[in-house]
Amino acid sequence: MASYLYYLLPAVGGYALASLYFLKNPHILHKKKQTAFYCTHISHRGGCGERIENTMGAFTHAVEVGTEMLEIDCHLTKDGHVVVSHDENLLRQTGQDVNISSLNLEELPPYREILEVTFKTGHFSTGSDRNIALLEDVFHKFPHIAVNIEVKENNSMLIEKISDLVKKYNREAMSVWASVDSTIMENCRKTNSSMPYMFTVKRALKLLLLYYTGLLPFVPLGESFLQFYLPQIINREYIPEMWILRSRLVIFLIERLTLRKGMFKHLRDRGIQVCEINTDQAPGQQGMDIFTGGNIVMDYGLVFWPETK
Repeated sequence: MASYLYYLLPAVGGYALASLYFLKNPHILHKKKQTAFYCTHISHRGGCGERIENTMGAFTHAVEVGTEMLEIDCHLTKDGHVVVSHDENLLRQTGQDVNISSLNLEELPPYREILEVTFKTGHFSTGSDRNIALLEDVFHKFPHIAVNIEVKENNSMLIEKISDLVKKYNREAMSVWASVDSTIMENCRKTNSSMPYMFTVKRALKLLLLYYTGLLPFVPLGESFLQFYLPQIINREYIPEMWILRSRLVIFLIERLTLRKGMFKHLRDRGIQVCEINTDQAPGQQGMDIFTGGNIVMDYGLVFWPETK
């Protein structure tokens, strides 16, 4: 046993030291990613805390106050138009229990006059524009604004049409694939591999595993963006449907396990932009302490994050 430890302990120690060294100096093993843009502020659903979410009015307001990226979700109408909407079913947004895929473009109902902000319980937004927007209109009006396009359904026609619009407006470098589902992301990347893409939930969990096992500095990463919700908003500004997330202990453990300053710095040093979805009107001190140098996704007006590119 003693002889076994004689070889094991130096090996483990050497591995730990090497992992720590390359974690702090990733440029030795990896070429830093270069994206066409760098954002310190991203408007969640177009800044849905100040205007009706995902409308041209919301996008216009967000750009006017200085946002650098629009975060949107897309679905396909019955007659084949790509529209910007968080939900496929329109009950929450419009009051009508219908699906986008069952309606033609001209049949889509308007948004409610007052709409509750999803991640700000008890807060509501309003605006003169209540129409569901076309993705093409967003690309046409904001050719130089980066857009994060989240795909929520594994619909090949939807993904192909999004890709076709991205190519039509020559904005592959300014448009980002996003999805929580790895199967959907695989389809997105297969359809258009020229667009940068985000971590899915499965890949983010693997990222944490690599970090805690010390393997992260040695593993190549294809993603250019990591996006996640700041745990501190849960049960304060947002009440989740999953009962397990209503436990203060569970949220505490999630914070401790995921908010790792060393991991975020390593990713940024590799050129991966880390996006924290705060959704509040200003970043909290906890986020400031852990997250300085990253990107912030907001429901409200422009708040620049202290930048250390």
